[in-house]
Amino acid sequence: MVRTSQSLRVLGPADVGAALEVIRTDPVVNVFADYRTRITQLDTRWLGGEMWGYLEGEQLVSLCHVGANMVPVNATPEASRAFADRASRSGAKSSTIVGPSEDVERLWAGLEGHWATPREFRWDQPHLVARQRPEIDADPAVRRTTKDEAADLYPACVAMYTEEVGVSPEVDGGRDLYRARVVQLISRGWSFSRIEDGEVVFKAEVACATPSACQIQGVYVAPERRGEGLCAAGMAAVIGTCLDEIAPVVSLYVNAHNVAARAAYRRAGFEQTGTFATIMF
Repeated sequence: MVRTSQSLRVLGPADVGAALEVIRTDPVVNVFADYRTRITQLDTRWLGGEMWGYLEGEQLVSLCHVGANMVPVNATPEASRAFADRASRSGAKSSTIVGPSEDVERLWAGLEGHWATPREFRWDQPHLVARQRPEIDADPAVRRTTKDEAADLYPACVAMYTEEVGVSPEVDGGRDLYRARVVQLISRGWSFSRIEDGEVVFKAEVACATPSACQIQGVYVAPERRGEGLCAAGMAAVIGTCLDEIAPVVSLYVNAHNVAARAAYRRAGFEQTGTFATIMF
């Protein structure tokens, strides 16, 4: 039997083309890694972490983004073991591990006992995709958030994050960094909202976008306005604008237990294409 040599190394700018070839195995699922690769060109100064590559012989076959988020890309079982081994030995720490559920399970199998005990496992997160304009009417009041509305939007962003993640983004001095992220998304035209008398009743953001897809995050409806259909109509508006102006495919992932959100997303035209998982530390 001829054995193929295997290796793992940190990728850099010279590896961008090869990394994008791996990402193209599923550019919608891999939209986060695709986006990060393109905007940083795998320069660790801008990446805020590292992109690890797993090679079989001379061919790059799997990736793993290791920063605030640990995100596997096309991770084979052998690559997953190698990524976990390096992460357990290198002292790398991420606040989340996120990606296709099987990949996350394999990574955690190698990291358990080496990394801190997670504060939450989310093993069942349907990955949803919309490729055409919704059949339902879009909310005409949902539009891109303006810079002048940043102060109105920010409290809703904090409330959404705290409700979804379980901790405030402002803890441990995170207020300025999180506020800067909110302003950045507004300036890119990636923040959408319906604001009435200074109060946000619906919002959503594009987290990342590439020539192949974009991914939605931060969907929020004010608690006192839930049950009015604002989410489905608001998402219809977001999907329409994204397909027209940002990317040919719109994606997101949602907790399986969030029945109301999943129903709204179905009404807006999303279909499940897979299952993600998130481990939170």
